[in-house]
Amino acid sequence: MRIFLLATLLSLTLFGGSVRVAVAANMSYAIDALIKAYKQHYPKSTITVTIASSGKLASQILHYAPYDIFLSANTAYPQKLYEANRSSKPIVYAQGSLILLSKKKRDFSDVPTLLTSKNIKKIAVANPRTAPYGKATHEYMTHTKMIDKLRQKLVYAESIAQTLTYTLTATDIGIVSKSAVFMPHMQHYTKGQNWTELSSRYYTPIRQSMVLINQTNQEAQQFFTFLQSDEAHTILQKFGYHMP
Repeated sequence: MRIFLLATLLSLTLFGGSVRVAVAANMSYAIDALIKAYKQHYPKSTITVTIASSGKLASQILHYAPYDIFLSANTAYPQKLYEANRSSKPIVYAQGSLILLSKKKRDFSDVPTLLTSKNIKKIAVANPRTAPYGKATHEYMTHTKMIDKLRQKLVYAESIAQTLTYTLTATDIGIVSKSAVFMPHMQHYTKGQNWTELSSRYYTPIRQSMVLINQTNQEAQQFFTFLQSDEAHTILQKFGYHMP
Protein backbone atom coordinates (compact mmCIF):
# COMPACT_ATOMS: atom_id res chain seq x y z
CA MET A 1 0.00 0.00 0.00
CA ARG A 2 2.82 2.44 0.88
CA ILE A 3 4.52 1.82 -2.46
CA PHE A 4 1.25 2.38 -4.30
CA LEU A 5 0.55 5.63 -2.45
CA LEU A 6 4.08 6.89 -3.04
CA ALA A 7 3.88 6.08 -6.73
CA THR A 8 0.56 7.87 -7.03
CA LEU A 9 1.80 10.95 -5.23
CA LEU A 10 4.98 11.10 -7.31
CA SER A 11 2.88 11.01 -10.46
CA LEU A 12 1.11 14.27 -9.61
CA THR A 13 1.31 17.00 -12.18
CA LEU A 14 3.12 20.23 -11.38
CA PHE A 15 0.12 22.40 -12.10
CA GLY A 16 -2.58 22.80 -9.47
CA GLY A 17 -6.20 21.77 -9.63
CA SER A 18 -9.39 22.49 -7.72
CA VAL A 19 -11.02 20.11 -5.24
CA ARG A 20 -14.34 20.58 -3.44
CA VAL A 21 -14.54 18.59 -0.22
CA ALA A 22 -17.66 17.96 1.89
CA VAL A 23 -16.47 17.45 5.46
CA ALA A 24 -18.33 16.09 8.49
CA ALA A 25 -18.39 18.63 11.30
CA ASN A 26 -16.17 16.63 13.66
CA MET A 27 -13.40 16.80 11.05
CA SER A 28 -13.46 20.60 10.95
CA TYR A 29 -10.71 20.46 13.57
CA ALA A 30 -8.35 18.36 11.46
CA ILE A 31 -9.12 19.16 7.83
CA ASP A 32 -7.10 22.39 7.81
CA ALA A 33 -4.01 20.53 9.02
CA LEU A 34 -4.51 17.86 6.36
CA ILE A 35 -4.85 20.45 3.61
CA LYS A 36 -1.80 22.34 4.87
CA ALA A 37 0.28 19.15 4.72
CA TYR A 38 -1.00 18.32 1.24
CA LYS A 39 -0.19 21.80 -0.05
CA GLN A 40 3.37 21.44 1.19
CA HIS A 41 3.70 18.90 -1.63
CA TYR A 42 1.39 20.59 -4.14
CA PRO A 43 1.18 24.34 -3.36
CA LYS A 44 -0.79 25.23 -6.48
CA SER A 45 -3.74 23.05 -5.53
CA THR A 46 -6.98 24.75 -4.49
CA ILE A 47 -9.12 22.88 -1.97
CA THR A 48 -12.51 24.27 -0.97
CA VAL A 49 -14.19 22.88 2.13
CA THR A 50 -17.86 22.76 3.11
CA ILE A 51 -18.54 21.69 6.70
CA ALA A 52 -21.89 20.38 7.95
CA SER A 53 -23.48 17.31 9.50
CA SER A 54 -22.85 14.07 7.63
CA GLY A 55 -26.56 13.56 7.00
CA LYS A 56 -27.01 17.00 5.49
CA LEU A 57 -23.98 16.62 3.23
CA ALA A 58 -25.03 13.15 2.07
CA SER A 59 -28.46 14.48 1.17
CA GLN A 60 -26.89 17.29 -0.85
CA ILE A 61 -24.68 14.82 -2.72
CA LEU A 62 -27.65 12.60 -3.52
CA HIS A 63 -29.22 15.72 -5.05
CA TYR A 64 -26.05 16.29 -7.13
CA ALA A 65 -24.30 18.97 -5.09
CA PRO A 66 -20.95 19.60 -6.84
CA TYR A 67 -18.55 17.99 -4.35
CA ASP A 68 -15.55 15.91 -5.33
CA ILE A 69 -14.87 14.13 -2.01
CA PHE A 70 -17.03 13.37 1.02
CA LEU A 71 -15.49 12.78 4.47
CA SER A 72 -18.27 11.36 6.63
CA ALA A 73 -18.44 10.71 10.37
CA ASN A 74 -19.79 7.22 9.78
CA THR A 75 -19.92 4.44 7.20
CA ALA A 76 -23.68 4.42 6.57
CA TYR A 77 -23.97 7.64 4.57
CA PRO A 78 -21.04 6.88 2.22
CA GLN A 79 -22.39 3.35 1.72
CA LYS A 80 -25.75 4.81 0.72
CA LEU A 81 -24.02 7.03 -1.85
CA TYR A 82 -22.07 4.07 -3.19
CA GLU A 83 -25.22 1.98 -3.54
CA ALA A 84 -26.85 4.87 -5.41
CA ASN A 85 -23.91 4.94 -7.85
CA ARG A 86 -22.94 8.41 -6.67
CA SER A 87 -19.46 7.57 -5.41
CA SER A 88 -16.54 5.18 -5.18
CA LYS A 89 -16.55 2.39 -2.63
CA PRO A 90 -16.22 3.76 0.95
CA ILE A 91 -12.86 3.64 2.69
CA VAL A 92 -12.58 3.93 6.49
CA TYR A 93 -10.04 6.64 7.27
CA ALA A 94 -10.38 7.10 11.05
CA GLN A 95 -12.28 6.09 14.17
CA GLY A 96 -13.64 8.72 16.53
CA SER A 97 -14.74 8.67 20.16
CA LEU A 98 -16.98 10.59 22.55
CA ILE A 99 -16.00 12.75 25.49
CA LEU A 100 -17.96 14.62 28.14
CA LEU A 101 -16.75 18.24 28.19
CA SER A 102 -17.33 21.15 30.56
CA LYS A 103 -15.86 24.63 30.49
CA LYS A 104 -15.91 24.47 34.30
CA LYS A 105 -13.96 21.93 36.32
CA ARG A 106 -16.11 18.94 37.34
CA ASP A 107 -15.87 15.69 39.24
CA PHE A 108 -15.99 13.07 36.48
CA SER A 109 -15.52 10.05 38.74
CA ASP A 110 -19.19 9.08 38.37
CA VAL A 111 -20.64 10.26 35.04
CA PRO A 112 -24.28 9.17 35.64
CA THR A 113 -24.34 10.96 38.99
CA LEU A 114 -22.83 14.08 37.44
CA LEU A 115 -25.24 14.24 34.50
CA THR A 116 -28.36 13.60 36.58
CA SER A 117 -27.38 16.05 39.34
CA LYS A 118 -29.21 19.32 39.89
CA ASN A 119 -26.04 21.22 39.02
CA ILE A 120 -26.37 20.12 35.40
CA LYS A 121 -29.44 21.75 33.89
CA LYS A 122 -28.55 21.70 30.18
CA ILE A 123 -26.55 19.14 28.20
CA ALA A 124 -25.46 19.82 24.63
CA VAL A 125 -25.72 16.84 22.27
CA ALA A 126 -25.71 16.39 18.50
CA ASN A 127 -28.89 15.48 16.63
CA PRO A 128 -28.91 11.67 16.29
CA ARG A 129 -30.93 11.85 13.07
CA THR A 130 -28.27 13.69 11.08
CA ALA A 131 -25.01 13.50 13.05
CA PRO A 132 -23.29 10.13 13.60
CA TYR A 133 -21.77 11.42 16.83
CA GLY A 134 -25.30 12.29 17.92
CA LYS A 135 -26.41 8.74 17.19
CA ALA A 136 -23.49 7.40 19.24
CA THR A 137 -24.42 9.79 22.06
CA HIS A 138 -28.00 8.51 22.03
CA GLU A 139 -26.73 4.91 22.14
CA TYR A 140 -24.49 5.77 25.09
CA MET A 141 -27.31 7.34 27.10
CA THR A 142 -29.67 4.48 26.23
CA HIS A 143 -27.26 1.69 27.15
CA THR A 144 -26.30 3.41 30.41
CA LYS A 145 -30.03 3.78 31.18
CA MET A 146 -29.83 7.57 31.50
CA ILE A 147 -31.90 8.64 28.50
CA ASP A 148 -35.24 9.03 30.31
CA LYS A 149 -33.66 10.91 33.21
CA LEU A 150 -31.79 13.29 30.93
CA ARG A 151 -34.32 13.87 28.16
CA GLN A 152 -35.54 17.22 29.53
CA LYS A 153 -31.97 18.50 29.86
CA LEU A 154 -30.86 17.80 26.30
CA VAL A 155 -30.15 20.69 23.93
CA TYR A 156 -29.80 19.40 20.37
CA ALA A 157 -27.32 20.84 17.88
CA GLU A 158 -27.32 20.23 14.14
CA SER A 159 -23.75 18.94 14.11
CA ILE A 160 -21.01 17.92 16.52
CA ALA A 161 -19.19 21.22 15.81
CA GLN A 162 -22.29 23.17 16.83
CA THR A 163 -22.54 20.92 19.89
CA LEU A 164 -19.10 22.14 20.94
CA THR A 165 -20.21 25.75 20.54
CA TYR A 166 -23.26 25.11 22.71
CA THR A 167 -21.09 23.34 25.30
CA LEU A 168 -18.80 26.33 25.64
CA THR A 169 -21.43 29.06 25.48
CA ALA A 170 -24.96 27.94 26.30
CA THR A 171 -25.07 24.73 28.35
CA ASP A 172 -23.50 23.34 31.51
CA ILE A 173 -21.83 20.41 29.79
CA GLY A 174 -21.82 18.58 26.46
CA ILE A 175 -20.98 15.34 24.72
CA VAL A 176 -18.60 16.08 21.85
CA SER A 177 -15.94 14.38 19.74
CA LYS A 178 -12.58 13.76 21.38
CA SER A 179 -10.90 15.56 18.50
CA ALA A 180 -12.30 18.87 19.82
CA VAL A 181 -9.88 19.07 22.74
CA PHE A 182 -6.87 18.63 20.45
CA MET A 183 -7.40 21.97 18.76
CA PRO A 184 -4.76 24.54 19.81
CA HIS A 185 -7.28 26.90 21.43
CA MET A 186 -8.87 24.01 23.38
CA GLN A 187 -5.78 22.47 24.91
CA HIS A 188 -6.13 24.42 28.18
CA TYR A 189 -9.08 22.14 29.00
CA THR A 190 -7.63 19.35 31.13
CA LYS A 191 -8.51 15.68 31.06
CA GLY A 192 -10.03 14.63 34.37
CA GLN A 193 -10.97 18.19 35.26
CA ASN A 194 -12.74 19.56 32.18
CA TRP A 195 -13.33 16.39 30.21
CA THR A 196 -13.40 12.63 30.34
CA GLU A 197 -13.64 9.98 27.65
CA LEU A 198 -16.92 8.04 27.64
CA SER A 199 -16.68 4.27 27.60
CA SER A 200 -16.88 2.93 24.04
CA ARG A 201 -18.58 -0.20 25.42
CA TYR A 202 -21.86 1.70 25.32
CA TYR A 203 -21.92 2.86 21.69
CA THR A 204 -21.15 1.46 18.27
CA PRO A 205 -17.61 2.31 17.15
CA ILE A 206 -17.59 5.58 15.21
CA ARG A 207 -15.86 4.36 12.06
CA GLN A 208 -15.52 7.31 9.70
CA SER A 209 -15.35 6.66 5.99
CA MET A 210 -14.80 8.69 2.86
CA VAL A 211 -15.77 8.42 -0.79
CA LEU A 212 -14.67 9.96 -4.06
CA ILE A 213 -17.68 11.62 -5.70
CA ASN A 214 -16.17 13.05 -8.87
CA GLN A 215 -13.96 10.26 -10.16
CA THR A 216 -12.94 12.25 -13.25
CA ASN A 217 -11.22 15.00 -11.24
CA GLN A 218 -7.53 14.04 -11.16
CA GLU A 219 -6.67 16.45 -8.35
CA ALA A 220 -9.51 15.03 -6.24
CA GLN A 221 -8.16 11.53 -6.84
CA GLN A 222 -4.74 12.69 -5.71
CA PHE A 223 -6.01 14.33 -2.52
CA PHE A 224 -8.15 11.25 -1.83
CA THR A 225 -5.00 9.12 -2.09
CA PHE A 226 -3.10 11.49 0.21
CA LEU A 227 -5.80 11.07 2.88
CA GLN A 228 -4.89 7.36 2.99
CA SER A 229 -1.18 8.01 3.47
CA ASP A 230 0.91 7.54 6.60
CA GLU A 231 1.39 11.32 6.75
CA ALA A 232 -2.36 11.91 6.88
CA HIS A 233 -2.80 9.16 9.48
CA THR A 234 -0.19 10.79 11.71
CA ILE A 235 -2.05 14.10 11.53
CA LEU A 236 -5.37 12.46 12.40
CA GLN A 237 -3.82 10.72 15.40
CA LYS A 238 -2.63 14.09 16.68
CA PHE A 239 -6.27 15.16 16.66
CA GLY A 240 -7.32 12.24 18.85
CA TYR A 241 -8.51 9.81 16.19
CA HIS A 242 -7.67 6.12 16.13
CA MET A 243 -6.59 4.53 12.89
CA PRO A 244 -8.70 1.76 11.29
